[in-house]
Amino acid sequence: MTFFHFINCSALTFLPHFIYYKATPLSDYDTFTTSAKAAAVYIATALLKLICQATFLRVQDADVFDLNQEILKGLIGFLDIVGIYFALTQLQYRNISQNHKFQAVGLGWAFADSVLHRAVPLWVNARKAESSWDDLLQGFEANANLVFNLSLAALASLIWLRKSKPAGLLPILYTFAGVHAALPVVLSYLRLGKVTDGVSVVGFEIAAVVVLAIISWRLFVLCSYRNSA
Repeated sequence: MTFFHFINCSALTFLPHFIYYKATPLSDYDTFTTSAKAAAVYIATALLKLICQATFLRVQDADVFDLNQEILKGLIGFLDIVGIYFALTQLQYRNISQNHKFQAVGLGWAFADSVLHRAVPLWVNARKAESSWDDLLQGFEANANLVFNLSLAALASLIWLRKSKPAGLLPILYTFAGVHAALPVVLSYLRLGKVTDGVSVVGFEIAAVVVLAIISWRLFVLCSYRNSA
């Protein structure tokens, strides 16, 4: 990978997190500590997921898709929701609003995910003679992951932090939280099942994340409207 390609891919992967922090009220309310704590919870959650995967999943070929194994991975993936629940409700933060809290937690969660899963591949590929489109795809995936985690944190905040919400919305909130947890299994099927190429998988991921984010935003607005009414 050329030096400039490495810089471009790194900026595409990590810079949007800083832009989001500076361009939103998060920087005005000094929520950096909140994001840092959420990132620490993510690292602990990722370690717990690795232990569970090593314990309950059997070793298989990297290019083989096993539905039972992927379903088990999806169940283990629910630990992310448990981790976000812990980050939102159990950690002590300075007095910030619910809107800022879920954004700070989602931002820290997404940034930690990008660092753990994408920093090393970018650095390894930077030492190769030729650049790869996979590095650009990782950058787009990191941006989709940022939106995905903000959306998931918004849903989690509605479920666990919003005290007064319409009872009829609870099944919808839990359903879409489950959809968020199941999305990685679907993406794994598309990748390992060789259903389509990498660019199409990333395109599907971005489209799915945008749809989920719009739904989460509408649910958040609806709950806020009901509270103010």
